[in-house]
Amino acid sequence: MAGDSTEFKVREPLVVMDKVNKHFGDLHVLRDIDLTVGKGEVLVVIGPSGSGKSTLCRCINRLEPIGSGTITIDGVALPEEGRALARLRADVGMVFQSFNLFAHKTILQNVMLGPVKVRKMSKDAARERAQKLLQRVGIAEKADRFPAELSGGQQQRAAIARALAMEPKLMLFDEPTSALDPEMIKEVLDVMVQLANEGTTMVVVTHEMGFARSAAQRVAFMDGGRIVEIATPQRFFANPETDRAKDFLSKILAH
Repeated sequence: MAGDSTEFKVREPLVVMDKVNKHFGDLHVLRDIDLTVGKGEVLVVIGPSGSGKSTLCRCINRLEPIGSGTITIDGVALPEEGRALARLRADVGMVFQSFNLFAHKTILQNVMLGPVKVRKMSKDAARERAQKLLQRVGIAEKADRFPAELSGGQQQRAAIARALAMEPKLMLFDEPTSALDPEMIKEVLDVMVQLANEGTTMVVVTHEMGFARSAAQRVAFMDGGRIVEIATPQRFFANPETDRAKDFLSKILAH
């Protein structure tokens, strides 16, 4: 793997992927992935469509089982199934392209649900936390609305608040802005930049190069199921080491 940057050292690992492989039938979508994400690090994963970015993200909390290799989170190997997996998933917040909010519950109820059901928090404490989080993502006034009454950008910010309500050790973002209109993208990215600045550990699959430049400690470039190159944003965008990364950047940065 090219360009494992000397400029950023992972001090305390949170996520460690070791020789991870994943197949969908005959399709080899992740090939010998070795990746360590440090506590407090923001890692942005970029690359062409079909390169394995979303699958990598989904394997970290075992939404997709892996074929071989190991994944550990905070020193604990990912369990196969059952309660141990549920406990570990509770420590990993995930935000998807689609907002996946419960349509029949208000925004406040959506954010309260996990802490009450999974963390066994009292409703009063969960309500207080949810209100603070909705304030933090800038939609406190929408607490009693239903998802259908919110814009796409507001729904995605509610989904981020819902993930944060579990106080996760890690936040995964799988193309969180790709379903949004351009004017809504900024409001979601602003929240993500704020989280990054607060030291939240984040793995972000995105096409938003501005976010990668400004918020990431490292950028991982994927192609053909492999991490081809990983480096600080400054180094990656100014001087990519592989021809494949140069070609990718020349196409997307030309627009």
